[in-house]
Amino acid sequence: MAGEGEREPGSEKSFKLLGILDVQNVPCARESILYGSVGSLVVGLGHFLATSRVKRSFDFGMGGFILTTLGCWIYCRYNHAKLRIQQRMIQEGMKNKILYESTDFDPARKQK
Repeated sequence: MAGEGEREPGSEKSFKLLGILDVQNVPCARESILYGSVGSLVVGLGHFLATSRVKRSFDFGMGGFILTTLGCWIYCRYNHAKLRIQQRMIQEGMKNKILYESTDFDPARKQK
């Protein structure tokens, strides 16, 4: 029986954003939300310092949050997918190298 402050491995609580996006387990979600909040703060505060209009600055901040979050999400997911494709290609090449090594189908052997 674990104490109040102790947690068993694998029993970590996950943080769900809006009840649907599991920020801890979805790749790129945490970074996108963090960069979006910083972008929101920069855009909203910058607009407020330039115009001193509170409601309009909040609107600009929300727009900055949405655009920054989506931009970071798309960029990160694209790089994540590209990396997964490269890993799959390398694994396939290694599997073929092991499978065809020292056989007549070995491309390195045909060159010699």
